[in-house]
Amino acid sequence: MDEFDTLQRPQPESAAHHTTALFLSLYVLMLAFFIVLVSMSSLEKIKSRAVMDSLTSTFASLLAPSGELTAFTSKEGDFLAAQAFQEQIAAVFSSPVQIAKVEIVQPGRLMRVVMRSDSLFLSGTAEIREAHIPLLDRIVASLSVTTPGLHYDMEFLIGSLPEPGGMLPIAETLESARAGAFARAMSARGTPPDSIAVGLRPGDPREVVLRFFVRPLDEVRLEYDRAARRQEAGR
Repeated sequence: MDEFDTLQRPQPESAAHHTTALFLSLYVLMLAFFIVLVSMSSLEKIKSRAVMDSLTSTFASLLAPSGELTAFTSKEGDFLAAQAFQEQIAAVFSSPVQIAKVEIVQPGRLMRVVMRSDSLFLSGTAEIREAHIPLLDRIVASLSVTTPGLHYDMEFLIGSLPEPGGMLPIAETLESARAGAFARAMSARGTPPDSIAVGLRPGDPREVVLRFFVRPLDEVRLEYDRAARRQEAGR
């Protein structure tokens, strides 16, 4: 009987070893699980960054300054004000209007909005849709914001098919009537002086391009002086 007891005594110690090994195995398994989670988290972060870079490159076209936009050095406050103007214009066109594209061409200087002509005007006419009159009011309000040292203005350009000689039509067309109607509607709503220009451009008559500029006030005065001198020289 004593010999039997002696043979059975090591068994509790062996069971303890098995229990310790089991806990160690579970610990290693949990550690491996958390390592896999961390690895997956890092991968998703990289994927998210790639998606954001793709969206930015698709919806924000950052181009070099064109000839009509001279480079200038502005204070940080001026740039923030110009950026706020562009954000406000973007918010104006966030309403349910058929907008083909809204893009920042030059941050703090120029942005462009492309839309369908018939989404702004009644089809086949120069009459602005009644539902979009509040849109014009919001544009006027944005252009009327006063910022020391800065001037806000916009261009309304509607596509027009050139004549056989390559020149834009001189006689009144639906496109020129629409440009005039837009100018009159904006003026009637209190657009600040020298803040809007309308015209035709070679292109699809079904497309309207709105360009919004932020210019230093000194640059605007220089352009006005040049225009005045050209008018005097032409008399």
